[in-house]
Amino acid sequence: MDFDTGTRLREARERRGLSQRQLAGVAGVTSSMISLIEQNRSSPSVATLKKILGGMDVSLGEFFADGGDLAAKWHYRHSELREITPEAKSGEAGAGVMFRQLGRPGASAIQMLYETYTPGADTGPELYSHDAEEAGIVIQGQIEVTVGEETRRLGPGDGYLFNSRTPHRFRNPGPDECVIVSACTPPTF
Repeated sequence: MDFDTGTRLREARERRGLSQRQLAGVAGVTSSMISLIEQNRSSPSVATLKKILGGMDVSLGEFFADGGDLAAKWHYRHSELREITPEAKSGEAGAGVMFRQLGRPGASAIQMLYETYTPGADTGPELYSHDAEEAGIVIQGQIEVTVGEETRRLGPGDGYLFNSRTPHRFRNPGPDECVIVSACTPPTF
């Protein structure tokens, strides 16, 4: 995916009339972190990017949207799913995780994702949360899901359903790729 996270973040921040320091204050991160991300000198984890975007009331789906008008479309080929994955370099939190969204962000009351996790990939050591409920079914491989203080390993056919306000994270313990089909409502991921 050819996506400039830093430029998109700076544009979103400036559209809202926020300085880096102001955004850092409402998001609960340092202003130097905002600066490094905007300069593309650091790739944020999913949890960190969600915290920053939350400070501007922007979901990951909205952040990664390309602005195309797909409101009338009701069917999608796998190749048409929009990638909304935060950029992560090898060895960083989030590397090996890919989120593909069905449809246009904000166009419906539910967000459907096709998620893949390479062996060892995870959403980062920080648990993250958002204002929604989410559910998913493992299609292949295994995933460790942590919700609050509890961690469970799920395999093909297993599923989860929880309040996304509870801090959570996902990790593929390996050795195979994990594929999950998930939903989030309202679409705040």
